[in-house]
Amino acid sequence: GKHRIVIPCLGHFKEEYEKISKLYMNNRIRTTKYTLWNFLPRNLFEQFHRVANLYFLFLVILNWVPMVEAFQKEITMLPLVAVLTIIAVKDGLEDYSKYKMDKRINNLLTKVYSR
Repeated sequence: GKHRIVIPCLGHFKEEYEKISKLYMNNRIRTTKYTLWNFLPRNLFEQFHRVANLYFLFLVILNWVPMVEAFQKEITMLPLVAVLTIIAVKDGLEDYSKYKMDKRINNLLTKVYSR
């Protein structure tokens, strides 16, 4: 049948506990979407899945072609940069609040039932 190994995390059992605990997943909750390292690329990837952002990107690229240039290149980029920045800040703040909530939940004391 199935069985489980319980090793107390006490003094002389610490090495054995660390060796066996690496084999199993931890019990932490993680609801965040981003890390510090993947925030910018992942956020831009998600934002350019929106058709409106792709349309504005197309206009920016089209405006860099000298024959088609309708406005100054920088002015065409302003709406896209502004929208991307505002959405990135909003997503970052939401994800940070999720991170704080996850941290609070993961550090709660729990009661363990034992016969």
